[in-house]
Amino acid sequence: MKNARLIILALVVLAAPAWGGDIVLRIGRQAVSAEVADTLAAQERGLMHRDHLCGNCGMLFVFAGPGRYGFWMKNTPLPLSIAFIGRDGRIINIAEMRPNTLEVHYPQRDAVYVLEMQRGWFDAHGIKPGDGVVGLPAQGRSAHGNTK
Repeated sequence: MKNARLIILALVVLAAPAWGGDIVLRIGRQAVSAEVADTLAAQERGLMHRDHLCGNCGMLFVFAGPGRYGFWMKNTPLPLSIAFIGRDGRIINIAEMRPNTLEVHYPQRDAVYVLEMQRGWFDAHGIKPGDGVVGLPAQGRSAHGNTK
């Protein structure tokens, strides 16, 4: 029985996501449930191999410091929109990303956070550069430049 519990525990640990948990962000009147990617492993995996995101769900990348972090869509079948966010919590720029491509998207200036949502989500909710994001966690542990 003890061995069975250890095996079950090991399976749960192995199946656990590589991100730091979920948080709720607010952008204007919109609430977003975001998976937090604040480690190198979570940031490298991102939303790769996912074929679904709920309507107000996304992934928030949290970096150790400001930088021009590049994002691409290798092995990512979901079309995504990406918002680069500065240290002040304001959206720097938003880009539309095509699935399964190696086209790299960068912020227009140093970013500390990046939020990926379903393609068109920001536009559909009237969210634009300069808008503030509330509920951002403290800067993360990763200092990784390119992700995914």
